[in-house]
Amino acid sequence: MSPPDYRHLFDAAPTPYLVLDPELTIVAVNDAYLSATTTDRDTLVGQSIFAAFPDNPDDRGADGVRNLRRSLATVLATGAPDAMALQRYDIPAGESFEERWWSPINTPILAADGTITHLIHRVQDVTDFVRSGRGPGAGALVRLSELEADLFARAREVQDMNLRLRAANDELAATGEALREQQRAKDRFIATLSHELRNPLAAIQAAVELLALDVPAGHPALAVLERQTGTLIRMTDDLLDATRALTGRLELTAERVDLRAIVAETAADVAAEFASGRRALRLDLPPAPVLVSGDRIRLAQLLSNLVINALKYTEPGATVAVSVATDAGDALLVVRDDGIGFDPAIADSLFEVFTRAVPAGRTSVSGLGLGLAIVRTISELHGGTVTAHSAGPGTGAEFRVRLPPAPSSEVDSPHESATPTRPALRFLVIEDNPDLAATYRTLLERRGDTATVATTGKAGLAAVAAAPFDVVLCDLGLPDIGGLQIARHLRGHPGTDHLKLIAVSGFIQDSDREQAVAAGFDAYLPKPMTLAALDKVLSRWAADVS
Repeated sequence: MSPPDYRHLFDAAPTPYLVLDPELTIVAVNDAYLSATTTDRDTLVGQSIFAAFPDNPDDRGADGVRNLRRSLATVLATGAPDAMALQRYDIPAGESFEERWWSPINTPILAADGTITHLIHRVQDVTDFVRSGRGPGAGALVRLSELEADLFARAREVQDMNLRLRAANDELAATGEALREQQRAKDRFIATLSHELRNPLAAIQAAVELLALDVPAGHPALAVLERQTGTLIRMTDDLLDATRALTGRLELTAERVDLRAIVAETAADVAAEFASGRRALRLDLPPAPVLVSGDRIRLAQLLSNLVINALKYTEPGATVAVSVATDAGDALLVVRDDGIGFDPAIADSLFEVFTRAVPAGRTSVSGLGLGLAIVRTISELHGGTVTAHSAGPGTGAEFRVRLPPAPSSEVDSPHESATPTRPALRFLVIEDNPDLAATYRTLLERRGDTATVATTGKAGLAAVAAAPFDVVLCDLGLPDIGGLQIARHLRGHPGTDHLKLIAVSGFIQDSDREQAVAAGFDAYLPKPMTLAALDKVLSRWAADVS
């Protein structure tokens, strides 16, 4: 049989059909459609469907074009048919428009690759049915049809909103992932930076402890080195969580502290800066101790920030006064200056981040405006408060820190002895930093131990194979064989059960400790390692290593 004449079948179909291309231009129309719309083929073909059938301009509520455009757009977007609700869509009739009601369905025609080549717009003229009022519920039918059309319109709006919401959620998810990756990159950077800083700090810390064995106790230069090295170590710790200082999550090591000693030590530390800036620093300390329960380094940081802040906002020849007193049972620390002062209205805002009381025309003040924010954080962590006072520009400024007193039941922290009361031990130090390795060896030998140094992982393993040791101090970030691999190797060989392995590393996150223990290390000490920390670990193993 010969194939049917599809053009003839299309024209002979009793249902009105109109064919559109993806640009919504009419490319074909059957006779039933021409009859239903009282149009001719030559007029329609080649026109946009909306140019051929515009809304009735006399009907302000006309929504035929809008709803039909939405339906066709949905078909193009989804590749699926879309049935519209009963729709009033008036058609041109000479110089006016004729009211018509339609039941439309829009269907895509897909190519083999799934792309849309055409759309079939099929309609059914239901005008007579709507107008006739046939049946007892004809009026209700019209209202139902109008309600159905409205529901379809609302549903389409909801669908459009859902599509936009889905796109917004996808964009938000992508942005969130980008932010998380930035956070991970920041954490990796800070961890690496902390590790790199800890290596030289570890050598400095060991050198300070070595000096302490030779320099007379109480030497002022040694005291400054010890305090400032401790401060650098604590600040490096904070790099692992850069936001702790501004979110109240700084860790405190509380002990019974005399504020007078904090003031005296801090004044000694900043004396050179005040001298070079030609400012005077005056102290007013009471004869009796003013005891608080606090972190010595953090309290020194608090006071240092206040006096350096005063230094910035005073002119040469000015005086900064620091006083300590008790008031209503609390400890009171006051820093006064005769500098530029500030408007009393901004007193509270001075403790916000990135805030500086710089008057117009003054541009010489350095810093990011974080110092006073950190002062407030440290004060609040100690259960205290800090306030700022000034009578106005040019009248100087006063900062008051109020701290609760130390409980009377609290006792001073005992100081650990620098010399261990244990037998001499045989140490192997595996460390690629030559300064640090040499200082560790000198420190251990000065305390009566023997120490062998290996600057690579391979040399360390060779040393263990060649001679007996009691304790191995092993860096994790070695250039050839990592410390974790060394531990696994030693624990996998017989004859090393007695050997105590201590990881010494600049990576100090919880995951680093867990990996070290899993690899076979008996203990984990962060750099800079102090002799006190080492002795505390060794004291737990006294019976095993003696």
